[in-house]
Amino acid sequence: MGSAKKSSSAERKARIEEMRRAERARERRNRALTITLSAVIVAAVGIGGFFLISSADDDSDGDSGKAGDAKAVAKFTTTGDGERVWDAKKLGRTHVNGKVNYPVTPPVGGNHNQVWMNCNGDVYTKELPNENAVHSLEHGAVWVTYNDQAKPADLKKLEAKVKKTPYSLMSPVKKQKDPILLSAWGHQRVVEGADDKKVDAFFSTYVQGKQTPEPGAACTNGLGQ
Repeated sequence: MGSAKKSSSAERKARIEEMRRAERARERRNRALTITLSAVIVAAVGIGGFFLISSADDDSDGDSGKAGDAKAVAKFTTTGDGERVWDAKKLGRTHVNGKVNYPVTPPVGGNHNQVWMNCNGDVYTKELPNENAVHSLEHGAVWVTYNDQAKPADLKKLEAKVKKTPYSLMSPVKKQKDPILLSAWGHQRVVEGADDKKVDAFFSTYVQGKQTPEPGAACTNGLGQ
């Protein structure tokens, strides 16, 4: 039994370290891309040219004017133990400007802002822009949210868990119906409290899990509070 626990702990540490290496590599690529794009823009201005550059640093879609996939986000199925699941293939991934009318609170995917919320174990005390938080989910983060009905003791334990978990974030969402919710891209569930066994299971499954549209994408150098 003891050896099994040690093996599981070692595997988890190796997984987290691999995620961190992937994130650092991603950041280096982003910096190189930024320098290249800046040079192109300067050259275009110098010759009086005009370039429309669609910022799509980690998405394949480039139609940045639409809010567009509300119907797809509204449809979900429920598993036998209460987890809500969306068809990830139908969740839009377009970078958009301005607000998106998500029919789910908090949202679990869909079109979003080009800038993600920092999600390297970040705990926020104020509500987040949904459009930025959804981008974090696209990068494989788990988002812990709560309303005023959540117990302070549970929030303290969840905060500690998030702070030690790369690719996770936590924030209040006053309008959500349940005291505590866990969300990942295309997945969401209610938990009874911090000691609910489903908390660890959700984190283990969805932090950089198979549902992640952009595995290894950055969770730092985004938007913070």
